[in-house]
Amino acid sequence: MGTVEVPSRASEPPQLPPGFRPRRGLNWAVVGLMYTSYYLCRYNFSYANKAIADEFHFNYGQMSTILSWNFVAYGCGQIVNGLLTDRIGGKRAMLIGATGTVVVNLLFGAASFWGLLSLFTLLWALNGYVQSFGAPGFIKINSAWFSEKGRGTFAGIFGFMINMGRFGAQLLLPSLLAGFVFMGMWHVPPQHWRWLFWIPAGVATVVAVGLALVVKDTPEECGYSGVFAGEADHADHDVRTDIWTVFRVVITNPMVWIMAAAYSCTGAVRQCIDQWFPTYFQVVHHLNMKDSPQFQIVGYFIPFVASAGSLLSGWVSDRFFQSRRAPVAAAIYCTEVLVIITATQISSVDLAVVFFLLIAFTVNSTHSLLGPAAAMDIGGRKMAAFASGVIDAFQYFGAAVATRGLGWVLDHKGWGWYFGYMIPFGVVGGLLMYSISHRMSLKKGHTH
Repeated sequence: MGTVEVPSRASEPPQLPPGFRPRRGLNWAVVGLMYTSYYLCRYNFSYANKAIADEFHFNYGQMSTILSWNFVAYGCGQIVNGLLTDRIGGKRAMLIGATGTVVVNLLFGAASFWGLLSLFTLLWALNGYVQSFGAPGFIKINSAWFSEKGRGTFAGIFGFMINMGRFGAQLLLPSLLAGFVFMGMWHVPPQHWRWLFWIPAGVATVVAVGLALVVKDTPEECGYSGVFAGEADHADHDVRTDIWTVFRVVITNPMVWIMAAAYSCTGAVRQCIDQWFPTYFQVVHHLNMKDSPQFQIVGYFIPFVASAGSLLSGWVSDRFFQSRRAPVAAAIYCTEVLVIITATQISSVDLAVVFFLLIAFTVNSTHSLLGPAAAMDIGGRKMAAFASGVIDAFQYFGAAVATRGLGWVLDHKGWGWYFGYMIPFGVVGGLLMYSISHRMSLKKGHTH
C-alpha cells in the first residue's frame, strides 16, 4: 500500500528526526489497512441483509434484532476493551480483534446451513465484541505517533481509512453475489451470500500478518525519542498505565459523557444510513445492487464524500478553531438536520442518491471529530484508548436503539418514514455540542 502521511507542517514541530516521517507513514499505512479490513468484516452484513431475509423469511424487525445486538456487544466491548488496550497496547489489541473477527465471519457463513435467527444473532453479537478491539487499538497506536496539535487532521485520515473499507465492500461484495469476470479471463459465477463473510475473513487474515511483522506501538520502539518534546501527552515515553487510574480519570470527566451522548446521535443516523441503504434501494426503487447506476453511485461515492467530511471537519477544527471540536460539530449537526428534513420531501431515485451522499458527508464529519479526535484530546496517549472506548460505545448504543426502532417503523409504517425517523437524533446532537462550544479544552478541570 506504500506509505500514507498526514500533511502536518502547520501542526507539528518542523524538525522531526530523519527517517521519522517514512517510518510513521509505514506504521500508519499498515494499521489503517488493518482497520479497513475490519470494516470489510463488518459492513458485509448490510450487503447480505436482503438475501438473508429472503432466504429465511425474516422481517425487518428480525433483521434489526441481529444488527442491534451486534451494536450493543460492540459498545460494551469498546468500554471493556478500551480499558484493556491502554494496558496491553494497541498492536496486541488489534491482533486479538482481527483473529476474532476472522473466526466469527467464517462461522457466520457456515451458520446458513441451520438458518436460525438466534444463531445469526449470537454470532453477529460476538463479531461486534471482537471488532471493538479495533478502534481503541488504532487510536492508541496513533496517539503516540502524532502531535497533540495535529490530531484533528489525524482524525480525518482515520475516517478516510474507515471509508476505504466501505469502498472495498462496495467494490467486492455485490460482485460476489452477482458473479464477475476476473482479469478478463476467469468467470466467477454468482455466489451464495455466505461468501460475503468468507472472502473478507481471508483478506483480514493476510493484513493481520503484515501488522504483526511491521507495526510498532510507539516511536520509542523504533529508536525515536523526544519527538514531540514539550507536549504534556508525550512527556512520558511509557504509553501504558494502571487500569484504575485510567478508569477514574476518564469516567469522572463530564466532557466524556457529553461527547458520548452526542456520539450516540451520530451513531443512530450513521447506521440507519450505512446498514439500510442497500435494502432501501432494493425495496423502494427496485434497483439491482450490481447493475443499477444509482445504487453503484451511492455505494462507490459514500466512502469518498464521507472521507471528505472527515478530512475537512478535522482540518477546520485544527486550523480555525484552535483544535476545538465542539463548535465545528454543532454547526455540522445543524446542517445535517436541514439536509434530512429536505430528504423527507423527495421521491425520485436520483434525488435519493444526492441526499444519501449529503447525509453521509455530514454524519461522518461528526463521526471523526467526536470519536478519535475528541478521545485523544481527553485521554492523551496514556488514556486515549479507554476515552475512545467510552465515547465510541455510545455511538453503538445509540445505533442499537435506533436500528431496533427503525425495524419496527419499517414493518408498521413503511419506508416513507425512513428519513424523518433520523431528524431528532441530529437535533439532540447539535444541542449537546452547542452547550460546550465555548470550552477551549476537553480535559477535566480545563476550560482555557
